[in-house]
Amino acid sequence: MTDQVIIFDTTLRDGEQALAASLTVKEKLQIALALEKLGVDVMEVGFPISSPGDFESVQTIAREVKNSRVCALSRALPADIDAAAKALQVAEAFRIHTFISTSDVHVQSKLRRSFDDVMEMGIRAVKHARQYTDDVEFSCEDAGRTPIDNLCRMVEAAIKAGATTVNIPDTVGYTFPSEFGNIVNQLFNRVPNIDQAIISVHCHDDLGMSVANSLTAVTQGARQIECTINGIGERAGNTSLEEVAMAIQTRSTQLNVKTNINSQEIYRTSQLVSRLCNMPVQPNKAIVGSNAFSHSSGIHQDGMLKSQNTYEIMTPDSIGLPKNVLNLTSRSGRHVIKHRMNELGYSESDYNLDELYQSFLELADRKGQVFDYDLEALVFFNNQRQDEDFFKLEYLSAQSGSEVVSTATVKLRCGEDVMTEAATGNGPIDAAYHCLSRMTGYAITIDDYSIKAAGGGKGNQKSDIKDALGKADIVAKYQGRTFHGMGLATDIVQASAKAFVHVLNNIHRAETIAKEKEKLRISKTA
Repeated sequence: MTDQVIIFDTTLRDGEQALAASLTVKEKLQIALALEKLGVDVMEVGFPISSPGDFESVQTIAREVKNSRVCALSRALPADIDAAAKALQVAEAFRIHTFISTSDVHVQSKLRRSFDDVMEMGIRAVKHARQYTDDVEFSCEDAGRTPIDNLCRMVEAAIKAGATTVNIPDTVGYTFPSEFGNIVNQLFNRVPNIDQAIISVHCHDDLGMSVANSLTAVTQGARQIECTINGIGERAGNTSLEEVAMAIQTRSTQLNVKTNINSQEIYRTSQLVSRLCNMPVQPNKAIVGSNAFSHSSGIHQDGMLKSQNTYEIMTPDSIGLPKNVLNLTSRSGRHVIKHRMNELGYSESDYNLDELYQSFLELADRKGQVFDYDLEALVFFNNQRQDEDFFKLEYLSAQSGSEVVSTATVKLRCGEDVMTEAATGNGPIDAAYHCLSRMTGYAITIDDYSIKAAGGGKGNQKSDIKDALGKADIVAKYQGRTFHGMGLATDIVQASAKAFVHVLNNIHRAETIAKEKEKLRISKTA
């Protein structure tokens, strides 16, 4: 049996159909091209019969993608199969994926037919699809709850009809790995023509078992895994592509299989899908979550500094991340502070580690997370209060509407001086940011901006939000360095402006520190 596991990505079909709003053709093409670069073998990109928009998307992707096999879904109905073939015919080679339910609950309650009737529909569908392509996949929907005798009959009949791939879905995420692995094992032992097709698995995550079920199926002979980027999909989602790909790569000697996935494209593709689908990746998500390669515990950080593999079984660069992160929090130890100061260019003679660490802990207890510029400020400002800001927002007025140009007027105190500026922008927040940038002369790039409610109004009732605060968070870049800003106000424009001013003060503090460092360098060389 081959050691190659085919990665069948269904982000643009099963994943996309679970979104609150459909993706545009352009957005789907962006994702498809990223999946192609990632190295997926097959990408299922839509359900052409469902809408003209889906038909156009499938056709556009089939025309543009060259290095991955493009696939479209169809029910076991001639009209569905014809529509899929018509959308895909612009491709040099393509796959038609047709399916029908096989479990008792689906056959009796949804289809209201006998199992023999359903099996005959499946056979006809496969034969019809074979008129258009020799690459036909057949799925036994809800195979995880299908009686094994019926499932064996259906798989044998589908292969005999011409299916080159037969998919065994755990459609509702019901089975445990031992159960699902046993289903695949029995198929290989009981279906006489099983060697004439690739056995695929498509697992959902309702009980959190999708990845485990998929990998267990591989140990029993399955050679295609159907999955999505970030695990998006119906209900609790699908098998996560990045998780199965990295599990196979990291534990290759255990599984004795491989994939064609270019793992260094994983993080970039994950971020693209998250952004276009408006589905944030949870911080503790395996492989691609923001915490996946970050370390906050002092014990863990100490181990990481001594040897990276003490707490990381794969490297950040293996998925396209530049490096891991040692978060500076109250749980960090002296060794991490010393390491970070060394990274910032300081020698041990430039500061007293015991005094710095004590000041750091006090600041970390107040702020939660300490950034590099905070750490430097503790050295050069002798732990003076962090709220002694150079820039202070004195006044803000903003106007916007459907038929007016968004404008903002800002009065900013800059040390002893007060400046006033007015500007227009793409919305009142953008206009306010233009004002602040002009007054300070800082060419700042906003990498990330978020606004959320902090508190739920009187009685903390979600329905009563008139007293709720808007919390704005900004991650900005200035001269190659990253700065964070936070603002809190009942008005989101004011909260956003405060966050920007917070960034300005952090930059100003960093510049002051840079000057002090230069004086220190000159004094050392004098």
